[in-house]
Amino acid sequence: MPTPHIAAAPGDFAPAVLMPGDPRRAQRIAEMLMPDARLVNDVRGMLGFTGTVDGRPLSVMGSGMGQPSATIYATELFREYDVQRIIRVGTAGGISPKVRVGDVLVGLGAHTDSAMNQHRIPGINYSAVASFELAEAAVRAAREKGIENYHVGTIVSRDHFYLKVPGQTEALGAYGVLGVEMEAAALYGVAAELGRQALTVLTVSDHLLDSSQDMSAEERETTFQGALSLAVAAALSD
Repeated sequence: MPTPHIAAAPGDFAPAVLMPGDPRRAQRIAEMLMPDARLVNDVRGMLGFTGTVDGRPLSVMGSGMGQPSATIYATELFREYDVQRIIRVGTAGGISPKVRVGDVLVGLGAHTDSAMNQHRIPGINYSAVASFELAEAAVRAAREKGIENYHVGTIVSRDHFYLKVPGQTEALGAYGVLGVEMEAAALYGVAAELGRQALTVLTVSDHLLDSSQDMSAEERETTFQGALSLAVAAALSD
């Protein structure tokens, strides 16, 4: 049944959902992947679509920006619409010196400065990790498709976009953190809570420690095909 944030009817969502942050990007992805895509949600402008890819059902829906918004939509999709897996697909700022703009990141785990997961298990620093099966499917797809510019490892989900803590980004890079985004840690926490699967696949759109690599706004919208193909492979994996 509809929720306060999703007006879709029961059965409107496929078992697998791709989740970019931007609802307009969700629309573009749906139009690109699924000629039969139909709109199933537009509450608060958060567009959601369902169709088929190679005869298999798939949904795409925006999450909004930040962990609170992503948590609301992920919880309702998992709990009320029986979605089994959510793959976040979006952009990230590079941190690791091994990462270049345009590379694809598969987020095995997500550090965070948010308190959202701290409340889950009292006294425990909860480790937010992706589904191994989905990550394995994404890596297998990268190898099969000949995508070489991908990295598998940890990312960091920050609550602030503009606030920068002096020395923090450099320290994260020294510890091998690949990049920064704003939703994955909370998504992984919700999936673990509800016994479902989640993964994050990102395109590096800029580099926090090397601004000479940064993409233009137009390039950000056109240089995510590699990440999207891995996200779809994970979403539709057996």
